[in-house]
Amino acid sequence: MKNLAKKRVSHRRVSLFAFVFYALTLLAASPALAYTNINDIRMWTAPDHTRLVFDLSRSTKYEIFRLHNPERIVIDIANSKMQAKPSSLALPDPVLLSIRHGKQKNGVTRIVLDVKKGVSPRSFLLKKSSKKSHRLVVDLIPKQKKVIKTKDISNKGKHRDIIIAVDAGHGGEDPGATGKNKLKEKTVTLAVAKQLARLINARPGMKAVLIRSGDYYVSLKNRVRKVRAINADMMISIHADAIKTRSVKGASVYTLSESGATPDRVAAALAAKENAVDEIGGARPEQEVTDPLVRGILGDMAKRDGLDSSEMLANLMIKKLTGTFPIKYNHPKHARFAVLTTLEIPCILVEMDYISNPKREKLLKSKSHQKKLAQAMYKASIDFFTRMGRLSPQNATAHIHTVHQGESLWSIAKQYGVSVSSLKKLNQFKHSTLKVGQRIRLPQS
Repeated sequence: MKNLAKKRVSHRRVSLFAFVFYALTLLAASPALAYTNINDIRMWTAPDHTRLVFDLSRSTKYEIFRLHNPERIVIDIANSKMQAKPSSLALPDPVLLSIRHGKQKNGVTRIVLDVKKGVSPRSFLLKKSSKKSHRLVVDLIPKQKKVIKTKDISNKGKHRDIIIAVDAGHGGEDPGATGKNKLKEKTVTLAVAKQLARLINARPGMKAVLIRSGDYYVSLKNRVRKVRAINADMMISIHADAIKTRSVKGASVYTLSESGATPDRVAAALAAKENAVDEIGGARPEQEVTDPLVRGILGDMAKRDGLDSSEMLANLMIKKLTGTFPIKYNHPKHARFAVLTTLEIPCILVEMDYISNPKREKLLKSKSHQKKLAQAMYKASIDFFTRMGRLSPQNATAHIHTVHQGESLWSIAKQYGVSVSSLKKLNQFKHSTLKVGQRIRLPQS
């Protein structure tokens, strides 16, 4: 009986040990206790903020807060391990002075950012996608010295400059397409955009504004906002396409689709790819771009005129590119690009060539080739505004109409075969009331 009792006690001890061991194993494997590796840290400096991106092996909880004297921003990442090397960052930058980290209790990794006075943090988590891991994005925003008003930029007036928004596609976290020899789309689009801006700014009466002037990301929604904020007269978005077949080459020009759907499969696929870049570039979740085309929006005359103007500009762009560069499509393509939704002005998206073609990639990297591309875009812009009457051809005077009794903007527009909105835009009219004897500039055909 004693031996039997001992065996029962021993069996209970073994069972209890097995249960505890099994429970500990489950807890160790539990997602709640699994460590999050901080695999990489990257930094992008924009004119209005500095962005830090932390690549995480899994989603996790974090806290962020400020400390003063000296100025610091502290990030506590729960149950994590630092695998990245903060020392690899190019510091100091205009906002961030230095970065350090250490291990806290309960497995927390504390990251301390030494910043300049007045810097505020903005942070959010991004879920894992097909091209990116889980990410923690931290934007460091300096205190604004001066709010630049729209009228300061656009110089609104009777004879104000023609403003062209030059949008270099992608940037920062979003490299865009990458060629076989590692040329990134974001690099070549910015190079050509800067060349184009220089040409525009060298012409009296014209001004270029770069939507991004460096290697940082601007969300699609903010690109559209900036175009409107500067009161732009035109927007050119610059890109370089990519496809699996490396032999494909040629430029193409796109405008916003008028209908609810894009019937062209190639154009629809390209638009879907471009509209999804916020997922890669790191836009805040609340900035996600919704359907860029609202039903009934084409009923507004100004927006209708903007779409017509975009079509004209696109055709002029193809004409200027033809001969110097191979052309993929000899007519404008249409798709639902979120970046082209400033419908009140002509907006086009130019795919300069296929960066996936090694021979074309080599040319896209060439400064002389970039300059030729910029010159073609510049000449198309000049032709457009000349036809619209905003620029006069050399040795020619602008067409003028003197208002007579009983005439209206509508009757004058009908007489010359132009739109009312183009007359209002050309003459900077805020209303449609005319006076007898008033002189009106007319768009030139």
